[in-house]
Amino acid sequence: MFEKVFMGISVVIVALFFGPSYASAGEELLISAAASLTDSFKAIGRAYEVKNPGIKILFNFAATGPLLQQIEQGAPADVFASANQKFMDKAEDGGFVQPGSRTDFTGNSLMLISPVNMTVVKGLADLQSAQVLKISTGNPDSVPAGKYAKAALEKQGLWEALFPKFVMGNSVRQVLEYVMRGEVEAGFVYGTDVVIAKDKVRVVAEIPTTKPIVYPVAVVAASAKKEQAQAFIDYLLSAEGQAILVQYGFKKL
Repeated sequence: MFEKVFMGISVVIVALFFGPSYASAGEELLISAAASLTDSFKAIGRAYEVKNPGIKILFNFAATGPLLQQIEQGAPADVFASANQKFMDKAEDGGFVQPGSRTDFTGNSLMLISPVNMTVVKGLADLQSAQVLKISTGNPDSVPAGKYAKAALEKQGLWEALFPKFVMGNSVRQVLEYVMRGEVEAGFVYGTDVVIAKDKVRVVAEIPTTKPIVYPVAVVAASAKKEQAQAFIDYLLSAEGQAILVQYGFKKL
């Protein structure tokens, strides 16, 4: 009786900690993907299910750092899609992805945005203005968009000067929300985020990054469905999968 109760509690804890997708793994294919891929991957998932009847695609979207931590801690996942190379390097070095399955599948751009009804920020230099009190960016320790923003600002000699104004987001989507709600005067997001919020934010400038923003994907080493996981990755690389990504503002490599 005690064992049954303990197992039941364990299932609830896993479901709460890792999200609803993990509560009903069953025969489904589980995709752990960077938050910036949310809308495009949902569309790709729907298209993939139409082409592959009987397969259910479930997603776990979050900042790439926490996603990798979940996989390292044993969270079930079949595919890992990262928003930068560093976290995929860590996954590969740690043996958490299937050797030979890693591939780059799309690209993105970094944008400085402002709430649609605010005009005080017209360029990077304006971020130093006394009128700008809060700027949002992803936490560079765990959010790839934040890493790209930090590196770009360091190159411009602005990171330290602006640091007291930063409101760190747990994901690039949280940064986007801060800007859309007018809680900050500016924020750094991806070009793809601008596409889904074009009526609620104003693009100030595209920010040159020190490295190209390229997304890698790989089969998770612990997956019991490696062939299906690889088939999903193959679909991402197909003309149809690439067309959906472009539709949502991603760049072909």
